[in-house]
Amino acid sequence: MKAYHIFGQNISLSLSPTLHNAAFAHHGLPHHYDIQECASIDDVKYLIDNPSFGGASVTMPHKLSVDKFCSTVSDSAVRIGAINTLIVEERGNGRVITGDNTDWSGLYSIVDEMAPENAQVGLVIGAGGAGRAAVYAMVKAGLKKIYICNRTVSKAEQIIADFADNASTSTVVALTHPSDVPEPVDVIIGTIPGDVTTKAMFADLFKGKKGLCIEMSYKPRVTPLLAVARQAEWTTADGLEVLLRQAFEQSRLWTGLEVPEKVMREAIQVNSRI
Repeated sequence: MKAYHIFGQNISLSLSPTLHNAAFAHHGLPHHYDIQECASIDDVKYLIDNPSFGGASVTMPHKLSVDKFCSTVSDSAVRIGAINTLIVEERGNGRVITGDNTDWSGLYSIVDEMAPENAQVGLVIGAGGAGRAAVYAMVKAGLKKIYICNRTVSKAEQIIADFADNASTSTVVALTHPSDVPEPVDVIIGTIPGDVTTKAMFADLFKGKKGLCIEMSYKPRVTPLLAVARQAEWTTADGLEVLLRQAFEQSRLWTGLEVPEKVMREAIQVNSRI
């Protein structure tokens, strides 16, 4: 039996154990996934050092500090600057812990599946770790122009600097407010907490052509951003869909087995209290 965890703060209502324990049970694996609240990532060192440690999800505020326990870090996690997944492998020379990021790949799968054909222009709202993953997903999806809106524009400008070598494929532009976007967009990804936004913030975003709106926050389940997008008859993906997509990739990385997507979806529908 391997022990899997989620490390973070204010995660007592996390749905991740529901998802991953359902996947383990489907495959007949004896593993167990639980919640580990911790103020410092050092507080869970004893769990990471335990021979039974199989891997972990990592959420805020530890995505930027957990690399100290990693033997190696994936290219995507390096580019994004954040780790949300720890993967453990037993090799001939001992145990290897890899830090990875599945936030971007979960978003990428939604964009790839649901975005309008020939989507060219994207908007990312927020410039934190989730915003960086969103920009990376849009670059990988081939969007030609990406706007980043953030109240502190310097944070958005830092993302532009860090992704400068993508200038040949994607142009990234920093703005302070969604209403400053100068052209219609095809894909919008919201990365800031839904309970600190209002519908008025997004009133001008959904005029003209219809596109895809992805919301990473799932509290409340229908955020102001989603509500306005749905009124405008855009295609939408809510925070639970984002959670599922990144969890699918974690499950694949941890088990190497086919991901039981239907089982995981049913588990979250039964157990979600949002």
